[in-house]
Amino acid sequence: MALFGALILALLAGAHAELPGCKIRITSKALELVKQEGLRFLEQELETVTIPDLRGSEGHFFYNISEKVYEFLSTFITSGMRFLLNQQICPVLYHAGTVLLNSLLDTVPVRSAVDELVGIDYSLLKDPVASTSNLDMEFRGAFYPLTEANWSLSNRAVEPQLQEEERMVYVAFSEFFFDSAMESYFRAGALKLSLVGDKVPHDLDMVLRASYFGSIVLMSPAVIDSPLKLELRVMEPPRCTIKPSGTTVSVTTSVTIALVPPNQPEVQLSSMIMDARLSAKMALRGKALRTQLDLRRFRIYSNQSALESLALIPLQTPLKTLLQIAVMPMLNERTWRGVQIPLPEGIDFVREVVTNHAGFLTIGADLHFAKGLREVIEKNRPADTRDPRTSSAPPPSMAAV
Repeated sequence: MALFGALILALLAGAHAELPGCKIRITSKALELVKQEGLRFLEQELETVTIPDLRGSEGHFFYNISEKVYEFLSTFITSGMRFLLNQQICPVLYHAGTVLLNSLLDTVPVRSAVDELVGIDYSLLKDPVASTSNLDMEFRGAFYPLTEANWSLSNRAVEPQLQEEERMVYVAFSEFFFDSAMESYFRAGALKLSLVGDKVPHDLDMVLRASYFGSIVLMSPAVIDSPLKLELRVMEPPRCTIKPSGTTVSVTTSVTIALVPPNQPEVQLSSMIMDARLSAKMALRGKALRTQLDLRRFRIYSNQSALESLALIPLQTPLKTLLQIAVMPMLNERTWRGVQIPLPEGIDFVREVVTNHAGFLTIGADLHFAKGLREVIEKNRPADTRDPRTSSAPPPSMAAV
């Protein structure tokens, strides 16, 4: 019975466990690179250590030992002299390693703003899992509107998997990662566009006025020549679909066409629904995940009647052109800014390879130290850094090198 109860509890715990939207694998190749950079840092730290010459007497024996002959005399140094060396060297090593680790971790963002509208949560969901060849980490990988910091989208996507080991680092993103981004922008009110007057492309303005000429000609002269307004508003959060063949984003938008006479209520000419499918290509640049969107499929239809949908066919081409020349560049300007990946400052991704799977994608890359560890540590060193040979020394049990 106890075994059955434990099994039930385990199943319940698994059922309520939060799935990661982002996973990162650091392979042994990356760890070796970090190790070499760390050793270089420690060598620089040791170069700053100054050990004073030892002078004194013991009975009739007088000694004067300089720093340069310590190694030569190491086999003859008494336990008391070894203690002096440990007091000088080991605290520096201990301090350097501690500062190195803390400084690198301090540069990794956990919850941070992506822009003025949304933020990203990279909280670790559980302790990293280390093996002989990899270090695997699972992150929440969820966006949120800055005005609703406590809001979160339920993660029902496929859990991303990491199997590869050839590159230094692998990052996996599920559909949830991208869906939470789009829903956050939707909730923040960013997924809408209004073009009025000169902002409407001239050719499109002419086509729209010709299409609704029958309605416009019956209006008062003050309204006929009014500026045209074209409003696009995303009706529901877009959704991302990741397949081995590629990544797509589905968007449903309402389109409203109206005349805007000065100092009068606007006069609606038509409203329609627009379905669009965008292809999305992901890339890593530096530490930023960037997205390039391209319009693939597009159709408009009336939510009133099939007959009105037929009347909208002539608008299909000019509206698609509007999307390509006006809307897509605006979207790509935002998505190409990218979102930061949880990687310590001073380390960038290079030579990345993107692979699509069913429900998630992985990006493999190598690492490049854009900054030395000393530069990273100095930038993040607290203002009241204390002497490493005082209070930051290790306990006596760790004093021996």
